[in-house]
Amino acid sequence: MNGSYLVILILLVGIASLVQGDFIFRTVYLVAGALLAGRWWNGRILQNADFKRELNTRAFLGEDIPVRLEVRNPGWLPAPWLHVYDSLPTELAAPNLVNRVVSLPPRGKTALEYTLHARKRGYYKLGPLFISTGDILGLGNEERREGATDYLTVYPEIVPLTKVRLPSRSPQGTLRHTQPIFEDPTRVLSKRDYVAGDSLRRVDWKSSAVAGRLQVKQFEPSIALETAIFLNLNTLEYPSNVCIDATELGIVVAASLAAWIVGQKQTVGLLTNGIDPLDPQQPFVPLPPRKGRGHLMRVLDVLARVQAGETRPLIDLLRQETPALAWGTTAIVLTGKVDDEVFDELFHVRRRGLDVVLILVGRLPGSQEAQQRAEHFGIPLYRFQSTKELDLWRQ
Repeated sequence: MNGSYLVILILLVGIASLVQGDFIFRTVYLVAGALLAGRWWNGRILQNADFKRELNTRAFLGEDIPVRLEVRNPGWLPAPWLHVYDSLPTELAAPNLVNRVVSLPPRGKTALEYTLHARKRGYYKLGPLFISTGDILGLGNEERREGATDYLTVYPEIVPLTKVRLPSRSPQGTLRHTQPIFEDPTRVLSKRDYVAGDSLRRVDWKSSAVAGRLQVKQFEPSIALETAIFLNLNTLEYPSNVCIDATELGIVVAASLAAWIVGQKQTVGLLTNGIDPLDPQQPFVPLPPRKGRGHLMRVLDVLARVQAGETRPLIDLLRQETPALAWGTTAIVLTGKVDDEVFDELFHVRRRGLDVVLILVGRLPGSQEAQQRAEHFGIPLYRFQSTKELDLWRQ
């Protein structure tokens, strides 16, 4: 009840007790009844009102996300006015945000629609959603009820890659290879005449019977590519003037590589020292190499919400996670800069039977020296200063 109307009501009661007039008493009853009825009416409307937000909770960068707000009044009392307000993050805000007043009859409903723009990758909180109302005379306080909170995941940019060349030591996969030592006995390429020294296990007896001479199978060279992406998001290992751009570029490269690897029906895993906004005190749980689009979506979920910060160093991540990887796994290390200690650790990783690929992201000083050190250790190194330079893997 508004304080000003309470004062008026007390004043009217005082006047009525002094004047002893019927008109004054009727006025007191009318004001008191309107206040009580309005308060009860508002409570019933807010208690019965049903309002919810409907949207697709996952989107890719650059997409428009339509949102539908449905407000229902399932009761028998009309709702003279309902103020509907949806609180949204500024990164997604659109000009037609919901901050409107609607009127609903008994058993009535209405739908309000607006569009969000996925301008930046991230994990966004939508809401809470609020509705408020008051009595039609404006005698009582406005009452508010809080609604649901939803979360929207915007995936990072994925650059379509076509010709990525990554080393592997695992034969008998699905990727074609140029080295005959990686022949896959399940993929017959052609047949030829038997030559002394050929293994009898290669002889195709049916073809030999048809040709009247021994025929030997030739197999297509192939490899299996089991990959683990190590994404360094420790801001202390990036120059401060390029830290934001470099870490975001690293996330784009990681997402693009993961999408390409899964598209080749190979396994990919993700390990990062970034910060999880759902639990900033705990590190991300490593995603071991797996196949399939479902696993890719889990990788993209992590890359959508991960944040850079002052976290554990890259070398600690390598020391903790590489021993659990299978022999022959290709470890792709995405980082801003690399020192002698990291190079030494990468060398030990190679000696344990893993292939290593080093990718430097961002406009970083000293990259030429890093290139020389990588050549000394026999580690392939790529440098990307922008997504445009990923055309190296698209030609």
